[in-house]
Amino acid sequence: MSEPRRKRLKITRGEDDYLPGNITEIELHNFMTFNDLKCKPGSRLNLVIGPNGSGKSSLVCAIALGLGGEPQLLGRASSIGAFVKRGEEFGYIKISLRGETKEDQLTIMRKIDTRNKSEWMFNGKVVPKKDVIEITQRFNIQVNNLTQFLPQDRVCEFAKLTPVQLLEETEKAVGDPQLPVQHRDLVEKSKELKNLKHAVEQIGKTLSQEKALNAEQEKDVERVRQREELLAKVESMKKKLPWLKYDMKKAEYIEAKEQENDAKKKLEEAAKTLNDHREPIEKQKQEKAVHDTKCKKISSLVNDNSKRRMELIENENLLGVQVRGKYNEMEELRRQEESRQQRISRAKEDLAAAELELDSLPLYEPPKDEIERLGAQILELEVSANQKRLQKSEKEKLIVQKKGSLRQCLDRLKDMENKHNKLLQALRNSGAERIFEAYSWLQEHRHELNKEVYGPVLLEINVPNRVHANYLEGHVPYYIWKSFITQDSGDRDFLVKNMRSFDVPVLNYVGNEGRHEGPFEVSEEMRALGIYNRLDQVFDAPNAVKESLTSQFGLDFSYIGSKEADQKASELSRLGIMDFWTPENHYRWFTSRYGGHISGSVEPVSHSHLLLCNSDVGEIERLRSRKNELEESITALEESFKSLQTEQRHLEDEAAKLHKQREEIIHVVQLEKRKRREMENRVYQRKRKLESMEKEDDVDSVMAKLIDQAAKCNIQRFQCAIEIKKLLIEAVAYKWSFAEKHMASIEIDAKIREMEVSLKQQEKFALQASLHLEYCKKEVEDCRQQLSAAKRHAELIAMITPELEKAFLEMPTTIEELEAAIQDNISQANSILFLNNNILKEYEERQRKIESLDMRLEADEKQLRRCLGEIDALKENWLPTLRNLVAQINKTFSRNFQEMAVAGEVSLDEHEMDFKEYGILIKVKFRQTGQLQVLSAHHQSGGERSVSTILYLVSLQDLTNCPFRVVDEINQGMDPINERKMFQQLVRAASQPNTPQCFLLTPKLLPDLEYSEACSILNIMNGPWIEQPSKVWSSGEPWGAIMGLLGEESMLK
Repeated sequence: MSEPRRKRLKITRGEDDYLPGNITEIELHNFMTFNDLKCKPGSRLNLVIGPNGSGKSSLVCAIALGLGGEPQLLGRASSIGAFVKRGEEFGYIKISLRGETKEDQLTIMRKIDTRNKSEWMFNGKVVPKKDVIEITQRFNIQVNNLTQFLPQDRVCEFAKLTPVQLLEETEKAVGDPQLPVQHRDLVEKSKELKNLKHAVEQIGKTLSQEKALNAEQEKDVERVRQREELLAKVESMKKKLPWLKYDMKKAEYIEAKEQENDAKKKLEEAAKTLNDHREPIEKQKQEKAVHDTKCKKISSLVNDNSKRRMELIENENLLGVQVRGKYNEMEELRRQEESRQQRISRAKEDLAAAELELDSLPLYEPPKDEIERLGAQILELEVSANQKRLQKSEKEKLIVQKKGSLRQCLDRLKDMENKHNKLLQALRNSGAERIFEAYSWLQEHRHELNKEVYGPVLLEINVPNRVHANYLEGHVPYYIWKSFITQDSGDRDFLVKNMRSFDVPVLNYVGNEGRHEGPFEVSEEMRALGIYNRLDQVFDAPNAVKESLTSQFGLDFSYIGSKEADQKASELSRLGIMDFWTPENHYRWFTSRYGGHISGSVEPVSHSHLLLCNSDVGEIERLRSRKNELEESITALEESFKSLQTEQRHLEDEAAKLHKQREEIIHVVQLEKRKRREMENRVYQRKRKLESMEKEDDVDSVMAKLIDQAAKCNIQRFQCAIEIKKLLIEAVAYKWSFAEKHMASIEIDAKIREMEVSLKQQEKFALQASLHLEYCKKEVEDCRQQLSAAKRHAELIAMITPELEKAFLEMPTTIEELEAAIQDNISQANSILFLNNNILKEYEERQRKIESLDMRLEADEKQLRRCLGEIDALKENWLPTLRNLVAQINKTFSRNFQEMAVAGEVSLDEHEMDFKEYGILIKVKFRQTGQLQVLSAHHQSGGERSVSTILYLVSLQDLTNCPFRVVDEINQGMDPINERKMFQQLVRAASQPNTPQCFLLTPKLLPDLEYSEACSILNIMNGPWIEQPSKVWSSGEPWGAIMGLLGEESMLK
């Protein structure tokens, strides 16, 4: 079912003569060539005029990008950031559209920046881009449709449109909005129809082939089926064979089961007899256990008696030992008393001898004066040594400081010399491949030169400021940086001869005696313009190098300014400055040799690649001088340090000798004092020992105590002997009772052994019966497993069903007869021969394929009829409408073309059911003798194509519902006659009631054109001197006032 047709809304003009969706105002800020722009286009034909480069196409770009278009649409740049004015960070586009009423104004703003980011606003609120797209779709604004929006860079694309593409663009721009939708549906449906027809044809062909093959194979299939029946009968017989084997196993199982039952009966009888023999044995064992228990009890009493006797014997032995010990103590006590009296006598003699020796020891007076004298000399020597030590420490600290400074100096010098390598490497990377060899050659042959030679120049220059390095490297040509500068013509010739192979220039500096310039000073006028320095003042170099660069490249005429100076660059020429640098730009002015007029150029400042790692030559020389000074100072300090160290060691040696003498004297004093203390201590100790020996215990009292203790121990020994006697009598009685009980137990044990011999014979009979039963059970289990396996095998082959049981009755009943019948049927089946063993399978598969193809063919034919119906329905709605639309376009196009040229027509190129090939043909004729030709680059000139294009767009005016149309410089290739006619056509079309708003951009207009009230002229005047006149113009002042203002300004200048 096709969707109901939607009619385009009929739009009418309001009281303000604007249609809904017309552009009422355009405002730009920092966009392409414009700082600020605000224009209010008219409601009908807007002629945007201005010289080339004034910004007409910028206006077209703003309309496209501001209404949702992408940068690729314009063919100028691929990113939105490229449309921000150079030197600015961001900008915006603001477009006001007329709503449904005069008061309903819709404002769309797009903010853009150099980071390719966009922000969309609608009526002052931030919105996503899709909301803006919905607004443009509501008013049918199509900036990507070449029939509505034709920018300058895409004019050629319109002429390259194929008839099919032209039809698609026309359908989208004019007529019913369902036309492009229906066209796309017809293209898809026609593709589907083509695929369905091909599928039906292929399926029908395949179906016929398969049916013919099956008809040829029917006889062979019948013979195959006969063979299949014989083999099926064989299979049925094979199903009975396992069941016959199952019946045989079942009989064997029943026989084994009967043998098992007989063995079980015999085992039961043997078990009964065995139990009858076991009962008397159990009774005898119980009686024996009673006797054993009594024996154990008596044995326990005997053990307890023995244990108590052993304890008494041990106790008696212990008491005997104690008694003997007391006797020994008494004997020892008598011997000790005799020894004590002897020791007291010796102690008195030792004490008297020690007191006599102490009294005879002479008094010793220590030499205090000698000790004090030696102490004073030692103190004096130590003070002198400490002073030397402090002086040595100060010298050592100073040496460490000097060595640290020397190390820093060497590291700094090494870094500076490494920078030379970096600079040489930078030169080699930039193209001077043999610069290292040239530099090394110069260092090796410096002794052969008459005067100092500098080079490469890059190594001799030091620029402290990185920004100034950018200026200097951009000003001086590259070949200078790898040059060598001599100060003698002989040196120059010598270097040119020997360094030619290194590809490095050699310059000779002859000096400039008359050149004596004072220091550079910035005047107040320069400072007001942002100038703060000159290029020859921003770097350091040897005089020959600096003078050569300054004289050859005019560094003293190149000035440096701040970033603010960019805004005042146009005022520098009045100071005579012809070369000027700012952080972003390099300005240069040139005076023509012929007319004397001044022209200028502005180039962006490039980053320095060579000077950024430059080193200071003067710094290197200063570091080398500093290094020599530090090395000499360190050598002197080290010599002074060694002298102080020698003096210190001499003083310390003298002090050590005096220390030794003093220690020897003190040692003699200490020995004398120690000797007297030892004598006094010996006397004291001997007195204490004598007192201790005199205070020992009385011998008689101790002896009485020991005798009493020995008597008590003998009494206890007698009591232990009586207890031992009683226990021996008790032990004899226990032993007699134990012997009686043990003999009775032995007699019972003999009877039990006799009965157990008979029991073992019965157990042997029972074991034989049990083994026989186990054998019978195993046989039964084996037969049962074989029976189960036979049953599972038979059930796996075939389960017994009533039909199968009935078939089994007709078959042989023995295994031998059944196997013979199976062999006979197999022989009959094998006697039936055929060539293709898989013929039945192929026949049946092909039969199934035929049924599937029949179903597919029926479904595809049904789908084909449905598709044809849908195409016919869509075509009935689409084609008449399209033919009517093309007829209307042709009518207007032919009438307009006759007024400008000879003849032209627009026709619909139809292709029956191939809807993707439908197109619109524009045919034109510009000469009476020629024929109508299709519009293309091969048949018409550029001007003729421009005329045809604009007339085709004019023909769409009355049919389109778009609010505005944009055409950029379409009249460029026209001759004056065609351009005048074309303008009249546009004016006439713009005067129609519902003609959409139109923007025609052109760099010029022919004189004496006829205008109407529908025309609005938008004159673009752009440049640095337009700001003041534009203010006067916008205030409504007459042109004369503007001219007067300009005159005054020129007079002031």
